[in-house]
Amino acid sequence: MTTLEARSSGSTRQRLRGWREHLGDYVALTKPRIIELLLVTTFPVMFLAQGGIPPLSLTLSTLVGGVLAAGSANALNCYLDRDIDARMHRTEHRPLVTGRISPTAAVVFGCTLGVGAVLWLALLVNLVSAALALTAIVLYVGFYTILLKRRTSQNIVWGGVAGCMPVLIGWSAVTGSLDWPALVLFLVVFFWTPPHYWPLSMRFKEDYANAGVPMLPVVVDDIAVGRRIVAYAWVTALTSLALVPVAPMGWVYTVTALIAGAAFVIEAHRLAGRARRGLAGSQLGAMRLFHFSISYLTLVFLAVALDPLLHLPLV
Repeated sequence: MTTLEARSSGSTRQRLRGWREHLGDYVALTKPRIIELLLVTTFPVMFLAQGGIPPLSLTLSTLVGGVLAAGSANALNCYLDRDIDARMHRTEHRPLVTGRISPTAAVVFGCTLGVGAVLWLALLVNLVSAALALTAIVLYVGFYTILLKRRTSQNIVWGGVAGCMPVLIGWSAVTGSLDWPALVLFLVVFFWTPPHYWPLSMRFKEDYANAGVPMLPVVVDDIAVGRRIVAYAWVTALTSLALVPVAPMGWVYTVTALIAGAAFVIEAHRLAGRARRGLAGSQLGAMRLFHFSISYLTLVFLAVALDPLLHLPLV
């Protein structure tokens, strides 16, 4: 290879690497890990609504639309919270903070994803799902990010409504409407959100305090936060059992909800107990409950999908 060819080849590789990094920055704006969690609650509900395996094309169309909607909301959230992100160690490397993506580009990207999500769902799924996706974006961006996050310690409680919407989107994609089983699962996610997010806020309390965000662990002590986490964990577990007579569900879901719910409540009590003993930082072990809460939700919704497939009724 000649010197000129070597330089040309190196330049091409550099451009490709730069393009991949730039694409990765845009993907980072959508917060893929959050999207994964949202899909965990969308996909199984479609099985329950169908009473079996939903059509593959409908499933894929719904999931793509959900990814676009969630990506839109998260990208716009990154734009609005870029000043907060710059003051938090956990988020100081996000693309808008480092300048790898401009604020204008982030807004255009977020809006494009949002319009694409609504049109996609309207054309390939149904209008109800499209309307719910639009509602989810508005709730997350307007209600949570703009109105609640910087003003109240209850931000994640009421702002968490946006994170419950994928349940309704999944159900309506199959049925074209909403029904009680979907609403029960909506409430499961609603009550689960505080005991999922408050442990994370406990771990990064100083970050939120420095950024001026009044997350609950910033404004009250760990003992008070622990008590509320326990209360919400109990309500979450009990609400999950309400689905048994409403759907109705069989042995697979019932046993899973009972065992997973008991474990979730026990972990919440353990965290509260460590807080009462005055433990802090890594000794408090808040992230243990944070990660366990993800496992809990995944198990419960996996059982939601498996239960109608296995047909093991309680009676």
